[in-house]
This record gives sequence, C-alpha cells and structure tokens, in this order.
Amino acid sequence: MTDSWGEVDLVVTTIITTCLDNEKYFGDLDSVVGDGDFGYSLARGFEKLQAQYGELDRTDIGTFLKKVGMLVTSRIGGTSGPIWGTVAMLRSAVEGIKARGGAEVGEKTLLDALVPMTDSIEESLAAGASSQEVVDRAAAATRAAADATAELVAKRGRAAYTGERSRGSVDAGATAVAVIIEQIAEVWKTRESR
Repeated sequence: MTDSWGEVDLVVTTIITTCLDNEKYFGDLDSVVGDGDFGYSLARGFEKLQAQYGELDRTDIGTFLKKVGMLVTSRIGGTSGPIWGTVAMLRSAVEGIKARGGAEVGEKTLLDALVPMTDSIEESLAAGASSQEVVDRAAAATRAAADATAELVAKRGRAAYTGERSRGSVDAGATAVAVIIEQIAEVWKTRESR
C-alpha cells in the first residue's frame, strides 16, 4: 500500500498504541471463553516494541518489519506471540498463522477477521481505490467479520475447550484485528499533517 517510511511508522505506531490502550478490553473479551490473558500478553509484546522502537534496523522496510515481528514474538507467550509477530505481507501472515496454529477461517480465530481484511485490501487496490478508501473499506470489512464471530463455535485455542458455550461472544483476536485496523483508518486521515 505504501513505500513511505512515514506511513509505515504511522501504521506500526498506531498498532502499538491500540494494543496498549485496549489491554483490558481485549483481556475482557478473552475471559468470556478463554483464560483472559490475551490483552495482557498482547500489551507486553507491544510494550517491548515501543521501548525499543527507535533502535530497530531501518535498512529497508522489509528488514524493519521483520525486526518488529521478531521483537513482538519474543515477548508474547503462547500462540499469540508467533501470530502477532507475523507482520510481513498479509497473505504470508495468513498462511503463517494457519501453519503455526492449524486454524482455518470459520474456527473463531483472528483469521476470521484477518482474511476478510486482506481480501478487502486486495480488492480495493485492484479497483484503484485511494489509500484512505483502502483502509476505510478494510476497517468496515474487518469489523463486520469480527462481529460475525459471535455466531461461531470456537475450534482452536483455549476457547475451543468451551465448545458450544463460545457461541454468542466475539473472538478476542478477531476483534483486536478490527480495533487495530479501525484505528489505522482513523489516523490515516491525519498522515498529511504529521
């Protein structure tokens, strides 16, 4: 979507801020059918990234994003670390998440929001949409997909242990993806004034 360092910084710092600001919310979502540590774990990984952000190798954007992913992965426990540390191209991230966690779309995981988000971005870019339209459409698609996880029964992660009881609550990971892309869409509007 961009090759500008300013825009890369805007997206990554927005993700950091969103994960830190929503620690309790994401944890509360996870506590409905999980162990409630999702928000805490996510925040600790992005806290570490925030602390070391200025020291990261900026040889090129790919190297930088790889370092971001490695840093986040090194701090977040369980399966969330590798999943949230996967920040390379979105399609590669989806495939990496599937390979690491064995999950597929429809199993009430963050994939249920990440795949529609990726599809939306790809479709918008193919249609020649402006960058703001791309992020706005991605935010709308991701929110709808995350909200739709309330109808699913969890088949992966700790929530899978609750079986049918997981129906009726949204997936914490999918909702986190939605909140993050919504925040990116908001700050994207201000990127010219930064």
